[in-house]
Amino acid sequence: MIKQTSHLIPLSNGDKVHLRQIVSDHNGPVIFLMHGAVENGRIFYTHSNKGLAPFLANAGFNCFVADLRGRGQSEPKISKHSGTGQRDSIVEEIPAMLDFITSYTNQDVSYFCAHSWGGVLLNSVLARFPSYRKHLKACVYFASKRTIYNKHPSKYLQANLVWYAVSPLLIKLYGYLPAKRFGFGSDDETRLSHKEGVQWVKHNPWICPFDGFDYGKTLSEIALPPTLHVAGVNDKALAQKIDIEAFMRESGKGKQSIKIYGKNYQHKIDYDHINILTAPEAIDETFADTLAWLRQYT
Repeated sequence: MIKQTSHLIPLSNGDKVHLRQIVSDHNGPVIFLMHGAVENGRIFYTHSNKGLAPFLANAGFNCFVADLRGRGQSEPKISKHSGTGQRDSIVEEIPAMLDFITSYTNQDVSYFCAHSWGGVLLNSVLARFPSYRKHLKACVYFASKRTIYNKHPSKYLQANLVWYAVSPLLIKLYGYLPAKRFGFGSDDETRLSHKEGVQWVKHNPWICPFDGFDYGKTLSEIALPPTLHVAGVNDKALAQKIDIEAFMRESGKGKQSIKIYGKNYQHKIDYDHINILTAPEAIDETFADTLAWLRQYT
């Protein structure tokens, strides 16, 4: 039987980040799941045990789904007073969650799974903190890219107009990005997190703007665990094949593979940026292939 439990992990400033543990076998291998921008961990699960995390839990994995600071069930919610950003996620929030998981389960985190920008954050953590690479066996990244190279018309709407032009105006008005209120995200984003993310999306070097840590150079010199990149044919704006392959090239020397999902590839539907994790058809396609990839590296 699948059981869901919430854990709140305290941070240095008193904020708390939320982890949703979804498990049927507490002795099963541990997998950490990270959401993307203007999102939270619910991209991976429902309370009625639908989604990728319950699917993997049913297969014997001990799943821990993250909510970054201010998102989902983390405390407090993002507001105009939120002063943290992307660097805080990389250097404090994600390490705090990984360390909690290891302490709580007495097991190493064996697998990473991410959606969209979550893959960039996780690879950034692996670049900056080598200790987290030591026991990691494999990763699966859904529609993850760092920089957008495609020139599809919807890219100019969703990225250039909404993310680069409208979002800064909303941030100026509200003090943070209320993406959920305006219908272009399932959660909100801090002023600083949006600013940092835009810098990386716009063909800029993969370098921390605060301390100059060069993620791109560091990753180019190491091999990350075997990583499967999952792409949807209808993900026209945010993660086309050209964007994902660019992210793969700058993510080190390790084994990486990309698989595209759509009717032309003998799948049931043409997947997009979101339903690649939420469509009922995903159970037999993207979910099943994720499980098969992870089981290769046990």
